[in-house]
Amino acid sequence: MIDLWSAEPYNTHHMKRLELIFTCLQLPIDYCLLLLAGVSAYNLRFAKVVRAVRPVLFNLSWHRFWPALFSVALGWIIIFALIGLYSTDPNRKLARDLARIFLACSTGFAGITIYVFFTLQKFDSRFLVLAGWILAILYISVGRIMMKGLKSWLYRLGLGLRRTVIIGEESVAKTIAENLTAKPALGYLIVGTIPHFNPSVAQKLIADLPDEIIFTNPKASEAEVLSAVDFANTHHLVFKYSADLFATISTNMAISTIAGIPIIELRRTKLFGWGGIVKRLMDIIFGSLFLIILSPVWLIVAIGILLESGRPIIYKNERVGRFGKKFVVLKFRSMHQNASTGSQFGVAGEKALAAEAELIKKQNGKTGPVYKIVNDPRVTPFGRFLRRWSLDELPQFINVIKGDMSLVGPRPHQPREVSQYEKQHTVLFAIRPGITGMAQISGRSDLTFEEEVRLDTFYIEKWSLITDLIILLKTPFIVFKKTGAW
Repeated sequence: MIDLWSAEPYNTHHMKRLELIFTCLQLPIDYCLLLLAGVSAYNLRFAKVVRAVRPVLFNLSWHRFWPALFSVALGWIIIFALIGLYSTDPNRKLARDLARIFLACSTGFAGITIYVFFTLQKFDSRFLVLAGWILAILYISVGRIMMKGLKSWLYRLGLGLRRTVIIGEESVAKTIAENLTAKPALGYLIVGTIPHFNPSVAQKLIADLPDEIIFTNPKASEAEVLSAVDFANTHHLVFKYSADLFATISTNMAISTIAGIPIIELRRTKLFGWGGIVKRLMDIIFGSLFLIILSPVWLIVAIGILLESGRPIIYKNERVGRFGKKFVVLKFRSMHQNASTGSQFGVAGEKALAAEAELIKKQNGKTGPVYKIVNDPRVTPFGRFLRRWSLDELPQFINVIKGDMSLVGPRPHQPREVSQYEKQHTVLFAIRPGITGMAQISGRSDLTFEEEVRLDTFYIEKWSLITDLIILLKTPFIVFKKTGAW
């Protein structure tokens, strides 16, 4: 048995960063290779050897050709995406990708052929289409092979490996461990094999968390399996299991084989791989846009706070974000300085914290780990106006651009609130917290904490870009309502 706790420490961020880099690079590389295939086909058509066999009978200048090439390449990229060539599954097989490349390029070839036929083109473009199809298959395939080789080389150097613990029956666990250890190019670093999952094992795993858990014991009790799944969800680990452990099919799952054994991966959310990349790009683009558009409002609010109660204008509050990482959330200050908590206000902030504890006991309007003080006497008149219209949260667009937050997601809470979370609540840390979210458009402060968690959990598991757009469109209308804003 491999000794789990003698393994060398490894920075899990390296693994995630490497996967993300390769995922991001694949699409622009494919697009450039498609352009190269088109340019090669065009130049080949005018080569002396080809013209000697078949004279050029059409009048297609380069100035007319290259705009069409950019559009056609973009269309082919869409076909590639629909066929699944940009899957983020690290266990994808090269042979399957090459087959999909042939299918995708053939689909694009067929589309161009049909277009040329029905538009009755006057020029002889058949050679360009045929050569472009062949060269596209060749270039894209070579590109994928080179990317796969580069990734395997980095894995052999020990970069980006997924630290994996195998739990279960010794024979199966040993087979998988030996195969994965013998093939470092697959990207796995086996740091332990464990016969059973129990509380003592969980405590040792917490000390040095792996990236993945592979559960292979078909004889395990239901309680043991659910305990392992719960542990993986709580600590945001990839959980994979032998296919015969579960008879039902769930959403957000991926099936692959490891060492010839069927393995199913449970995915907590779609916000990994391309889902996360698209969401982050939307945050940067729209976050920057909102920041610019709302800059006059920023100025007015800043002047209002300065005239009413002076500096500081921005209030800094520590919150807990993705994967439990702490960060400083920015807000317009809505309370008197001597009543504001946090290290930003020094000794006065410590005294304010003690006073706040008394207010929570007397005027807390919520149950559970999160508090909300009703008729908070610390809020200034202008601050009450800011809270009513959620204007105090405008500086959080800076948090979005920095990457601490997202436009849409669960609201971030303070460390002292998070310390009272139960295990099932930690699912909220799977993604970046948001300025607005499913809970915010469904009742805001009128919801109980458990209702918020259920709504945010649903959002995490069922995320889509359309959902984000709907939430963003609904948010202004919710703000204009008087209910739920304290």
